[in-house]
Order: sequence, then structure tokens, then C-alpha cells
Amino acid sequence: MSSEQLVIAYLLAGVLFIRSLGGLSKQETARQGNLFGFVGMAIAMVATAFHPRIDAFVVIAGCLVAGAAIGAVVANRVAMTEMPELVAILHSFVGLAAVLVGISSYLAPGEALEGVEKTIHLVEIWAGVAIGAITFTGSIVAWAKLRGTLSGRPLLLPGRHALNGLVAIAIVGMGVPFVQQAGGDTALYLLLGMTVLAALLGIHLVMAIGGADMPVVVSLLNSYSGWAAAAAGFMLANDLLIVTGALVGSSGAILSIIMCRAMNRSILNVVFGGFGTADQKAPAEGAAPQGDIREVQADEVGAWLKSAKNVVIVPGYGMAVARAQNAVHDLTKNLRDAGVNVRFAIHPVAGRLPGHMNVLLAEADVPYDIVLEMEEINDDFEETDVVLVIGANDIVNPGALDDPTSPIYGMPVLEAWKAQRVVVLKRGMAAGYAGVENPLFFLENSYMLFGDAKKSMTALVASV
Repeated sequence: MSSEQLVIAYLLAGVLFIRSLGGLSKQETARQGNLFGFVGMAIAMVATAFHPRIDAFVVIAGCLVAGAAIGAVVANRVAMTEMPELVAILHSFVGLAAVLVGISSYLAPGEALEGVEKTIHLVEIWAGVAIGAITFTGSIVAWAKLRGTLSGRPLLLPGRHALNGLVAIAIVGMGVPFVQQAGGDTALYLLLGMTVLAALLGIHLVMAIGGADMPVVVSLLNSYSGWAAAAAGFMLANDLLIVTGALVGSSGAILSIIMCRAMNRSILNVVFGGFGTADQKAPAEGAAPQGDIREVQADEVGAWLKSAKNVVIVPGYGMAVARAQNAVHDLTKNLRDAGVNVRFAIHPVAGRLPGHMNVLLAEADVPYDIVLEMEEINDDFEETDVVLVIGANDIVNPGALDDPTSPIYGMPVLEAWKAQRVVVLKRGMAAGYAGVENPLFFLENSYMLFGDAKKSMTALVASV
């Protein structure tokens, strides 16, 4: 493939990637956006395989086949409840790739560079390895927290901000002698030492972030992985990798900012600790409740739903765990057929991944037009007859608005308690992922429907 053909192929792939991001911005066009991304990546891989500098075709072909096979198996086996940790671990792969590309680019530079060009290339290597190492270890910690291998509670070391600052200064400071002594063993040791420091910084940064912020963290790590890919593109002089990395990095940053605004927080507040940093502990299953609760059965809730005019459903991670989205669809269809106005209220950080609830509902064929964002529906709760909260906790917690001692104070939430009745579907009285008690459960208009969300929803479908 000639250099002109390569440029055309990369340009076409870049346009498809941009179209992919545009398609993914709306539920209605998300499938088309995925298709654009798939075709663009296929073009990029084929074009790169026939790059004039590539001669190990057998190795490239073997890697493509192996990677495609692994991806196909993982895609078929991973449930939607495991999607957040899958995304996190995939981000770590991008970070690791950037580290390996940076070190290999230093050990075996593709062409001899001198003067300013050499200095720029060395800075690219240093920055790429640093970003990649932070992304790699930070994503692994996020994966472990989302998977439950590590606790969602933050690790708050004394003087952690000063410690992070010192490590960041050391990473930048070590870059000066690295550039000055490039080519020798000392520079290599500096590069490897910096890699270790950056990896430790990535671990500490994510370990210090509480459970309620994990959706934002996943989005932020997505941005990091994009910048790591862009840095690798500079090191390899690959225009498409630079463009693709910049697209992923900027879109991830924009999404993180949007989510932070929806949570009334700043990105710096998330990265350096905030929500989820309370000392209170989640109560164990069966622990004595902190007030009077009203337990209700499915038949009674079914009667309320049939006589209601307006119903709002608030899905949460519990719906994903129980795989109850299809039963939710059936209930929604039955109620709408009976003339009940049913809508869904989606909080920006519902679940453990941006857009998690939207994907689940789309998977169950819930109509897009009745799935509304928080700012679109929050004012309508006062006119709602029944609110069904399915496995959600922190996003409907009134303490976020009226309890200054709450670790989630200041976070905008779905004001479900303003409805005539609120029915909460939960397995027990344990606190949510952020470890915060929810006063909603003890209000006079709140009722608890205990049990597995899928079984409870199936019972409601039968009752309706």
C-alpha cells in the first residue's frame, strides 16, 4: 500500500470514528454508531497491516486472529452486569500498550533523530509512558472495585494530596535528566523508575476515590486511555492513532465534565476524593432499621399501579444484577396498554457505568421516548401516583439535599419522595454502593417490596 493510499484509508477511518461518536450520543442511533466504529476500526487495522514499514505479516495476522477470537468470546460471555468492570480492564490494556510502545520506542528507535526532533521524541516517550502507567494501574484498581475484589470505600492516607503532588513533581523532574542523558543506561533506569512511580500514582489516585464516584472514574479513565493512545501515536508517527486517541480522550473528558456537573461537583473534586468518603458503615443484612419501614406485597403494589394515572420507574444497579429489565418491559407494556402513563427516570450515575441503565432498557426494547434524564423528569414527581425504585439507593437519597453531614450532600438526586407513593424493590436494608443510609425508606409514603428484583417484577406483571 502506497503512502497516499494509507493516508486516504486513515482519513476514511477517522471520519467513521467521528460518525461513531455522533451516533453513540443518542439511544436511537447507538447501533448505527457502533457499526460506524466497527467498520472504521476494520479499515484502520487492514491499512496498518499493509503499512510500508510492516514486513512481519504472519505475526500481524496471528495477532489479529487471536485478538478477534478473544474479543468474540468475551463479548458473548460477559453479562451486562459485568460491563463496567470489562470497560475498566480494557482501559488498562490501552495504558499497558502505551507503556510498552514507549519503552520499545526508546530501546529501538525507528530512525535516527538529532537536535530538537530527538528532544521532542524523548518528551513524547516520557509523557506517553507516564500517562499509560497511570491509566494501566488506575484501571486495574477500578476493575477490582467494580468487581467487588476491592472494597468500594476510599483509602484516605494522611497527607495524600501532598504525597500525590510529590510523586507528580518527581515524574516531571526525572524527565529532565532522561532527555539530557538519552541513549545510556542511566536514562533507561530513569524511564523504568518513572514508570513504577506513575503506576503507584495511578493505584493511589483510584484507591482514594469512593464508590459513588466510580461511574465518573470509569469515564475519566476512558479519557486517560485516549490520551495514552494519542501519545503512542506520536511515538510511532501514526496519524490515525493520534486522531483516534484524541477523539477518545476528549470525548471521555467531556462526558466526565457533564457527569460532574450533573452531580454538582468538579473533576478535581472527584479525582482527589469526595463522595463516598464517609466513615459510616453500611448495615449488614438483617440489621435493625433506623426507623419504621412499611413492607408491602406484590398484589397490593399491583393494585396501586392499575389504579394509577402516572407511574415513574427508577432503575438502578439492582435491576442489572437481577437481570430484571425484561420483566420491567413487560410491566411497562401492560400498564401502557391499560392507559397508564409510564416513564423512566435515569440519573447520570445510575449503575456503575455511564449510560448503564439506558443500555439495559434498550436491550429489553423499552421505547426510547419514555426514558428521560433527571433534569427532564425531576419536576414531575409531585404529580406522580406511584414511583417504582428498582435496586437504586444513592440516586434517590433525600439526604443529598438536606443532610450536610451526608457524604453525598450536594449531589442532585431524583426526588422520588415527592410522589404520592414510593415502592422500593430491594433484597434487604443494606446501604448502597457509597455506603450511605437512605432516609427515603422510612418516610410515610414509602413502602418496601423485599426480594429478588426479577421475581418481584414478575409477580407485579402477573398481578397487573
